[in-house]
Amino acid sequence: MRFRQRAQTIERVSEIQFLAGPQQRGWEARFALRVLIEFTRGFRALHFVGPCATVFGSARIPEGDPRYELARRVGSELARAGFCVMTGGGPGIMEAANRGAREAGGRSLGCNIKLPLEEQPNRYLDRFVEFKYFFVRKVMLLKYSYAFIVLPGGFGTLDEVFETATLIQTGKIKDFPIVLMDSQFWMPLLDFLRESMVARGLITAADLDRITVTDDPAEAARVVREAGISRFGLSHRPPRRRRLFFE
Repeated sequence: MRFRQRAQTIERVSEIQFLAGPQQRGWEARFALRVLIEFTRGFRALHFVGPCATVFGSARIPEGDPRYELARRVGSELARAGFCVMTGGGPGIMEAANRGAREAGGRSLGCNIKLPLEEQPNRYLDRFVEFKYFFVRKVMLLKYSYAFIVLPGGFGTLDEVFETATLIQTGKIKDFPIVLMDSQFWMPLLDFLRESMVARGLITAADLDRITVTDDPAEAARVVREAGISRFGLSHRPPRRRRLFFE
């Protein structure tokens, strides 16, 4: 246990050091190698997972909260639509979505990151891959998904949704659907985007039209399923419990 804690401390210190500015070239080369190893491990673990939908949201929303139950229903609907449900693997909204997927007989995956307080893997994961670096984890959550469902969250959730929207806007990833759940939570932000950004020409109306807002988990799953079939050639297959290829 002490060895693991010490290793985690060293890893956090190395990331802080990396972001603090130029370091010695040898140190930066070793850091780049550690990042490459982490990317490679993620690619190997997730290569065969099948079509995924990623659910983003806060780690701080507890069971019993209406938003937790909404995420749970979303996970179930996505699993019934034939998608593997991928999350950041932690508690809160992530746990709820993984839980719903498992309860519906679907696959439940987590790309977890080790943090001192919040990011412990939840107990509803069929498989989780643990990462040391936020940017590697974020790539994995984007790389293997055909759609992104976003529930209420904080800085991390906003970072994820805006980076996803930017990658779609700039053509770096395909025009995957982004679905915002809990319209009351998102409406002030959407008003700001329309009134302050679209109105000033900083983004286009078409950029916002890519985003679906709904409070209905079945509607969210329908948007994801139809986009997967019509745009990306997926075929619908009901969920079937089986062991993952890499287990």
